[in-house]
Amino acid sequence: MSDATAPVLPTRFGVFLAPFHGDYGASPTLMLRRDLELVDHLDTLGYEEVWVGEHHSAGWETIGSPEVFIAAAAERTKRIRLGTGVSSVPYHNPLLLADRMCQLDHQTMGRVMFGVGPGQLPSDAYMMGIDGARQRHMLAEGLDVLVRLLSGEVVTEKTDWYDLRDARLQINSFTQPHLEMAVASAVTPFGARLAGRYGLGLLSFAASVPAGYNALHSNWGVCEASATEHGQVVDRRNWRIVAPIHLAPTREQAEAEVRDGVFQFAKVLEKYQAMGPVEWAESPEAALHHWRDNGFTAFGMGVIGTPDDAIARIEDFVAQSGGGFGNFLILAHNTADWSATLRSYDLFARYVVPHFRRANASRHASLDWCHDNAQAYFPGMIKSIEEASGAAHHLPGMPTN
Repeated sequence: MSDATAPVLPTRFGVFLAPFHGDYGASPTLMLRRDLELVDHLDTLGYEEVWVGEHHSAGWETIGSPEVFIAAAAERTKRIRLGTGVSSVPYHNPLLLADRMCQLDHQTMGRVMFGVGPGQLPSDAYMMGIDGARQRHMLAEGLDVLVRLLSGEVVTEKTDWYDLRDARLQINSFTQPHLEMAVASAVTPFGARLAGRYGLGLLSFAASVPAGYNALHSNWGVCEASATEHGQVVDRRNWRIVAPIHLAPTREQAEAEVRDGVFQFAKVLEKYQAMGPVEWAESPEAALHHWRDNGFTAFGMGVIGTPDDAIARIEDFVAQSGGGFGNFLILAHNTADWSATLRSYDLFARYVVPHFRRANASRHASLDWCHDNAQAYFPGMIKSIEEASGAAHHLPGMPTN
């Protein structure tokens, strides 16, 4: 394959932090502190970005305001970029949402990213009196206003859920021309179509769900077609794909580390969806096999193994995408204890990231060159040592015996 047709390989890596906290006996205060500690750790390991979710019900995705969390995380970190993953547009007046994001852009001095979506949990929308069938339509309405406001336009527009009159931002983005934006995409092409319409990034958070995986290639095609139709340009390097991963030195160790946590997750999901007893939530073994082989809704199918397993899975995503993508995000799942979780992120940063960045290509090439050219310089070095050793015997003051 020529360079012109070679797939785009991911060279930027991060974490999608919903976050999931299935331990209902644990302190929510300490869980939030642990989430902040994780972001700080990821910054130290060199991850490029973290995306933070917005949820308002069920008590397991415990961040209600990604903006508040990002503001705190930004003060603890140095270089990692921080995104809303995602802001649920139908839940907010678009002027207020744009205003908050611009403020964050200034507070972080350009490290914030703006991910948008319709809202994931139907229980959230229900509590706010929002018809779930209208959420995608509301996203489309709100996103159009957000893009216009962030581009410096004055917006007068009235719908059945907001009324804007000469609305304008009092401060523009720190990032020019405006902060980076991405649209969430799951299975349907709706998000991809919106991303293309405005030339925004695409955030495929359900890529490891079988239906989402099967739609990767076609959804990017929809994104490109929509961009062309509206005079925009989209770039695969701004496409982010999300999947859960847990790594350990061996597959057996990785499975043992997440076994009980995955079972706990399965029980929570069973209760939230009021499904009644299901086979995959009957035992830790059943839950583990289901997560790895079938996946749990948006939680997707987990890679539970070694760095080589993670590399193979990401390469599979590249092939399935029909041309590659620029960013890969690990879905944080909190199914292992803290020390095992930190080691997993370390193993990913230590072995998976350099594989795709070809970070060790020069090291290997240098060692190969040394091997191939050893006879050109080793004999001279040996001769020099021998000559130096012989000369030392004739120095003034040296014993002659």
